[in-house]
Amino acid sequence: MKKIVFMLVLLTGTVLTLKAQTASPSAPDTTVMELIGKYTFPDGSVVEQVEVILDSTGLNMVSEAGTSVLQKLGVDSFALVSFQGTAVFKRDDNKKIKMVVIDAMGYHLEGKKNDTAAATKPVAILFNTNKQAIMRSAVK
Repeated sequence: MKKIVFMLVLLTGTVLTLKAQTASPSAPDTTVMELIGKYTFPDGSVVEQVEVILDSTGLNMVSEAGTSVLQKLGVDSFALVSFQGTAVFKRDDNKKIKMVVIDAMGYHLEGKKNDTAAATKPVAILFNTNKQAIMRSAVK
């Protein structure tokens, strides 16, 4: 590779900067597992419930309105990519996730997390350079 770059510099007089685009994450974030589960909204809400799942595409929020990738913005806040909005997860005094607040497409929704166990097996969660959660390997 160095010989090719050197030859290109000699032939064109141009210095090239090569940057590898990788999906390697910056740091693990195991707290994302706490987000996985179902959240129920009050009667009359535009959606009855959403489910946060982790699959091969990353962390997603699924509802009858559709599915959106969750792109990390902060510790417990995410962009709802498909709905041009945000999802902020709230914790109780014991640091346990208790609800989600969604602001998207003109709607403000506050849903309580169901206390059922996540249907997804635990995995190590990492974020790529686009701040999207990616699944690396199952936690044993």
